[in-house]
Amino acid sequence: MTRLITKEGLKKIQEELEHRKGQLRQEIARAIKEAKEQGDLSENAEYAEAKRQQNENENRIAELEITLKNSEVAERDESAAGVQIGSKVKVKYGGSVMEFRIVGTNEANPSEMKISNESPMGKAFMGHAKGDEVVVETPSGKVTYKILDVS
Repeated sequence: MTRLITKEGLKKIQEELEHRKGQLRQEIARAIKEAKEQGDLSENAEYAEAKRQQNENENRIAELEITLKNSEVAERDESAAGVQIGSKVKVKYGGSVMEFRIVGTNEANPSEMKISNESPMGKAFMGHAKGDEVVVETPSGKVTYKILDVS
């Protein structure tokens, strides 16, 4: 299944993959070599830890490669006024003003105010423009957001 991703998200994944395949693999290989030189591997905690790190790194590399293979960069249509992937959306809810960035599923990070286009909020905002009121269904009921700006 193809998932949408922003250009920034794609770059971040590519950089992490490059780091893990290059520098991190070399560091782990050195740690394994050094641990092997210490002798008895059956009681060598450094060797066991280095092998665990190697396994973790290789699993993450495989994960990143699958993500890249199944991702498509969402091109922003600068002429469109509505919310789309890559948009920053400034909204008012109650007395608070918040700004979200709409991103692909793999990039979502609520603590950084990055919400997925497939999340309930993301889906509700998609296509709406400045001035629109958007109702989002949440576990605690319906919440209305007023869109103050889209960029």
